[in-house]
Amino acid sequence: MKSNILTLYLLFYFKYIVFMKIVIYGASEYGYLIANEFYQNNDVTIIDKESNKTDEIDKLDISFISGVAGDIEVLKQANIKNTDVFIACTMDDEANIVACGIVKKFSGIKTICFINKEEYKNTLNVLKDTSDNVIAVDSIICPEELLSKEIFKTVTVAKALDVESFANGKAKLLEYKIEQNSVLVDKKVRECDFPSDTLIVGVNHEGELFVPYGDTILKEGDKAIFMGSSHSLDILAGKFFHEKNATKTVTIIGGGNVGYMLARDLESLKFKVKIIEKDEKRCEYLADALKSALILNGNGTNLDLLNEEDIADSDVVISVTNNDEKNLMCSLLTKRLGVKRVIARVINMFNIPLFEQVGIDIAVSTKLAALHEIKNEFSEQNVGILATVEQGQGEVLDIVIPNNFETKKLMDLKLPVHAVIGIVNRKKHVIIPKGNTLIIAGDEIIIFTKNEDVSKIKEFFKVD
Repeated sequence: MKSNILTLYLLFYFKYIVFMKIVIYGASEYGYLIANEFYQNNDVTIIDKESNKTDEIDKLDISFISGVAGDIEVLKQANIKNTDVFIACTMDDEANIVACGIVKKFSGIKTICFINKEEYKNTLNVLKDTSDNVIAVDSIICPEELLSKEIFKTVTVAKALDVESFANGKAKLLEYKIEQNSVLVDKKVRECDFPSDTLIVGVNHEGELFVPYGDTILKEGDKAIFMGSSHSLDILAGKFFHEKNATKTVTIIGGGNVGYMLARDLESLKFKVKIIEKDEKRCEYLADALKSALILNGNGTNLDLLNEEDIADSDVVISVTNNDEKNLMCSLLTKRLGVKRVIARVINMFNIPLFEQVGIDIAVSTKLAALHEIKNEFSEQNVGILATVEQGQGEVLDIVIPNNFETKKLMDLKLPVHAVIGIVNRKKHVIIPKGNTLIIAGDEIIIFTKNEDVSKIKEFFKVD
């Protein structure tokens, strides 16, 4: 039964994958789900202690090696040097990081590291930004952060005219029409206070597309084209292009990592946020860490508390505790009290159909979010990305900087035409460039330009 539910939910996302040898460190739920998805078309090996091996893993046609991935002899047994990708997904962040480091040093293969603590993720990203090859993690997957961003996008609805995804969804192009009541009307681009990691790359004014400057004034009816990181564009959408309501109130039940990250991002859009958290010490942390959210120490299943706090006045209630039964109960109670939109976190992804059947509006899962990210990692990486906008007036070019290119700051490139380098993909690390960003050989850059200027851009970078 479980296998059938998993297939129904994931078959759409995971199409044929070229045969690979995959080594997974961790017989965790993530390890099992990844192995279950890919073992039929790939050579899959799981490394972990024998005591962590489950009956479900036993049913898969995969290899299992008892040990830890920090042991060179175990890695040799797994034939790591002839492996395509190594995925560390134990529940121990430190073990995952160390294992990736040893694997990278020993074999040089692609490493994917699951991280739960935000501070470790931030440290790894800082190290990846340095020129020194001191870190051996190619890709970081933070399931709870992915889930937080997924919920955030659901809460902050925006209507885009065009959407293009780049770098496996880490960056995007979005196009919006500037409406009559928009705060952007009659503002210069430089005055608009767009989120960081967001660039306005094109404007269509009365049917004519052009690349704007800082002094360009945006007018009612203009179509504005943005490029940037996916998360920054989500913030842009919520800040400037969402459907306006008299109030924007969100109640979050559960103040763990997901609840905290979600509240922090919603605060940036001036949402009125409440968090209900039963642990008193966690409440103290949230009160210090968040700027404006109201922190309530209590149980989200307490009907008296929900009534006292006028939960029915919330536009959205999001239950993100670490317990499926509690999330389901909280969601059903708030639904009964009259909340129009309820989002619930599901720990056991096989419970998603149950949540949907009993009337929960949206059921979300960290495991599904992580599996989707793994799918992106295994897909062809930005092969021949070309997008056109505004009936072919504009084009997005994907160019790999040739090996003989002399390193230059973006501000010193002196492009032959007005164009915008919106994204730099460096060793699968996405950078939204600024004037002092270095462009170096091997970088994959994504450029927005007018159609008639495409040949000049290609010639500048000597692309055939």
